Amino acid sequence: MNGDLKRRLGVAERMLAKSHYYEVAREFGRLVGRASLDGTPIMVMTGGGPGMMEAANRGACDVGAKSVGLNINLPHEQFSNPYITPGLCFRFHYFALRKLHFLLRAKALVAFPGGYGTIDELFEVLTLSQTRKIQPIPVVLVGESYWRRAIDMDFLADEGVIDPEDRELFWFAETAEEAWSGILDWYKDCGMPLCI
Repeated sequence: MNGDLKRRLGVAERMLAKSHYYEVAREFGRLVGRASLDGTPIMVMTGGGPGMMEAANRGACDVGAKSVGLNINLPHEQFSNPYITPGLCFRFHYFALRKLHFLLRAKALVAFPGGYGTIDELFEVLTLSQTRKIQPIPVVLVGESYWRRAIDMDFLADEGVIDPEDRELFWFAETAEEAWSGILDWYKDCGMPLCI
């Protein structure tokens, strides 16, 4: 097997191994959607595209709840997924404006394995929380083994470029239930309501 084919096979195998996160994201969307139907004024909000974003919007749709998609114009990548509630899909040209609208409304950030866009949004929230430019929100990284390899926060703390306590700005979860109950516990521990 030549080197390029071997690399592509390895990528495909790793993508297949991460594919179960689609169902985790979908179940998370269901949990948040059910909470909204039970009277909690909360809604799933995603980047509006395919993959994990689609899964979370789809989960909300599964239970008859509304969900929002903040889509972005990209040259060759992203189209709105079909599970966003009609009238609640917003298209942005600039990432900065999209992140602004996320952060104005976000009650938590649940990040699934992703690439530059996911990491950009994650670091934006962590930086703004760390510097107290925004009220801290719960940050959940789904898929500990992925995130520990993608971003080595222990290394950053050991190098002195973040404080050791900055590693407490987020936690890991493997299931939708862990993520959702962690968010609820975070608000309870802070003595704050999830929604105002």
